[in-house]
Amino acid sequence: MANLKNQEAVQGLVEKIKASNSIAFINYQGITVNQANELRNLMRAENVEYIVAKNRFFKIALKEAGIEDNFDDVLEGTTAFAFASGNVEAPAKIAYNFGKDKKVFDLKAGLLDGKRLSLAEVTALAALPSKEVLLTQVLQGILGPIRKLAYGLVDLQSKKEA
Repeated sequence: MANLKNQEAVQGLVEKIKASNSIAFINYQGITVNQANELRNLMRAENVEYIVAKNRFFKIALKEAGIEDNFDDVLEGTTAFAFASGNVEAPAKIAYNFGKDKKVFDLKAGLLDGKRLSLAEVTALAALPSKEVLLTQVLQGILGPIRKLAYGLVDLQSKKEA
């Protein structure tokens, strides 16, 4: 990797890896240009960066970024990468849903806070509801019994008055 251009490419990947909370590794084989553009637009709307890079460069960048897990089995063939720094489930969720809808590609693995995720773990992450939906469900679980108690007390009071 003596070429300066290659070194700059690896350094750019190292910076992206360090700045990201989650990365989805995607097998993009069979995707058309129009589908790739549609996927990029979906990812951009969620502040996820989608790139295609050489597997060899990405392996080097992972080591330089301090990632100790081995990704040699994943970094073979056609691999694209989706980086997110805020919404950790967004890269996996978008890629999983897009691949399922279009039937063109699938997830390979993931990286979450510096730890490797298997295909099953990435798929589980993609299946999670959004943070807002989870918070809503928790609040409904907390407020449900309180609401029933309030209705019961109002009903009891109206029966006493009658």
